[in-house]
Amino acid sequence: MSMSISAIQKIAIPEAINAAPKAQETNAFRSALDGAVQQLGNSSAAAEQSVQQFLSGSAEDLHSTALTVQRAELEFELALQVRNKVVQAYQEIMRMQV
Repeated sequence: MSMSISAIQKIAIPEAINAAPKAQETNAFRSALDGAVQQLGNSSAAAEQSVQQFLSGSAEDLHSTALTVQRAELEFELALQVRNKVVQAYQEIMRMQV
């Protein structure tokens, strides 16, 4: 009772997996991240300016000031949750055994 065992063939890995990320893709991610951080800063500055205008008696009413502040607060909370998820994913990857 003899069985022949065939040789294990090398599995072809697509080049997309082997290739390191291109500088163009890295720059695109960096610019998207910079844009998001810039937007967060602009939103915070707009909320602060809106509060200052309301306190100084300028044309803005309380309703639009409250909406601007709430929007900035929600954007900050979203950014914080995204950061937490990224850190959690990184920690999970680092726990993996190779």
